[in-house]
Amino acid sequence: MSRPYPEFIPGAGASLATRSVLGGESRIRWVHRKPSRQPADNGWRILGDTDTGDYLSNAKNWRPVDFNELCAIEPALIGIYDFPVGADLQIVREGRGVLIVDAKSGREVPRSALYVPPQHRAAHGG
Repeated sequence: MSRPYPEFIPGAGASLATRSVLGGESRIRWVHRKPSRQPADNGWRILGDTDTGDYLSNAKNWRPVDFNELCAIEPALIGIYDFPVGADLQIVREGRGVLIVDAKSGREVPRSALYVPPQHRAAHGG
């Protein structure tokens, strides 16, 4: 059975995402990497721009989902895949397009620091 989205990153694992993101009510805005809880868990936690503290505190509002499915929703996530545990990032949409910002420093993550999937590395000089 084929999946309804591409495999951008082979073996990417699963993440926790809010139902608002998965249902299209919210755009991906915040991404945090926590220690994995299960072997398939890559540690990424994906939150939407409309998610409130009360919403996030309800376990029913979270769902495990293949990271590649999240990349199909927001392709900018491909670039953050291999950031370390503790990463706290923000997806910012502005006139220059989609930026990834380190939430702790407020600085834009340079393109050179972003992950490139193996199947695309030769095309990027890597």
